[in-house]
Amino acid sequence: MNRKSEEKVEARFVAYVAGLASVLGHADRISPLRDYCTGLMLPGERKSVEPMAAKTAPARTAAQHQSLLHFVGVATWSDEKVLAKVREMVLPAMERRGPIEAWIIDDTGFPKQGKHSVGVQHQYCGQLGKEANCQVAVSLSIANHSASVPVAYRLYLPKEWIKDKARRAKAGVPRDIVFKTKPEIALEQIRGACEAGLPRGVALMDAAYGVDSRLRTGMTALGVTYVVGIQPKILVWPPGTGPKRRGRPLNNTGRRDEPDLISTKRLANDLPKHAWQTIRWREGSAEWLSSRFARVRVRVAHSQFLPELLSEEWLLIEWPAGEAAPTKYWLSTLPANISFRELVDFAKLRWRIERDYLELKQEVGLGHYEGRGWRGFHHHATMCIAAYGFLISERETIPPSAPRCTTPFQTSALPEGYRPRGSPLAA
Repeated sequence: MNRKSEEKVEARFVAYVAGLASVLGHADRISPLRDYCTGLMLPGERKSVEPMAAKTAPARTAAQHQSLLHFVGVATWSDEKVLAKVREMVLPAMERRGPIEAWIIDDTGFPKQGKHSVGVQHQYCGQLGKEANCQVAVSLSIANHSASVPVAYRLYLPKEWIKDKARRAKAGVPRDIVFKTKPEIALEQIRGACEAGLPRGVALMDAAYGVDSRLRTGMTALGVTYVVGIQPKILVWPPGTGPKRRGRPLNNTGRRDEPDLISTKRLANDLPKHAWQTIRWREGSAEWLSSRFARVRVRVAHSQFLPELLSEEWLLIEWPAGEAAPTKYWLSTLPANISFRELVDFAKLRWRIERDYLELKQEVGLGHYEGRGWRGFHHHATMCIAAYGFLISERETIPPSAPRCTTPFQTSALPEGYRPRGSPLAA
């Protein structure tokens, strides 16, 4: 990058920080905001407060450390307002290559030691692929095929934390925070996106969320179409059949007495060979990605609805060549006339959230916050999303054939012998 290009990037960054600062509430927060975002985008092993202070102000590291700690852990600026401003400024860059196509719900885990960090508990951690001591946050991202950015982010607080007044008070959990399941948090985020007037996208989520019937019906009530992963045990009425009992809800005990109800797994196994087609959905780094799929119009058994009010939706099934059985199942309320390839493409577009979390964690230090409080956890995540949003905007200014630089700024020289806490090099 030449000097002229660097000056243009710096000018855009100054304008970006000014935009964020407009919703912070106090002018004295502008400097730590700029430095915190800069520290997150500089190269480095750790993106916690101490090493960022050393990089952004090597001549006055102690004072900078206190300034950044106060900004992220104590200052009362609004995460919601900053995320809304990030969305406002980043959206035009994202839409240069096409409109928003999807709203992607997912969660991410942060392995932790001890029990004092807010929300920490022994629970499933996606980063480790198993149950472990960790924090888990739920997010909503807006996406198209070229970019995505989180627009809502909330820590999942287990029931044990909700009930423990002493731990809540010590971690600064707001009084109005009550227990909500992850699907309930997701529906709240989707409702907020609708109320904010975000460009509509098809809601995408994996089976951990897709199996929740209240979440699916809640999205439908909001007018949000979806493509959601499900488990093969979900019961459906296959084509040409339907609920027979009229005028009362379905049986809450499993609905086994309903005529023609079968599991999606059995339906998949009963499909004729001609139902399966090889579909290509996206060009990968080496070749087109493809697999075998079948799709069927079904009605899904639902204990909360009158049978005659159940609408048909798509059941999409993936059965890769060489596998002994189908591997993935989705339900979708996309229109009946959508093409097969488009349906598969939407189901597979959820990969963007995996890219989000990979870059948020590896490039801007989403999991590096070392504080224990509710406010600091969310403030750090908001700053990471803000820094990530600026990087997305910068990438969208670069032609596809040009090299892309992840970190647009040069780091300052660190004090001699400096080693951040958490580094394997630290004594």
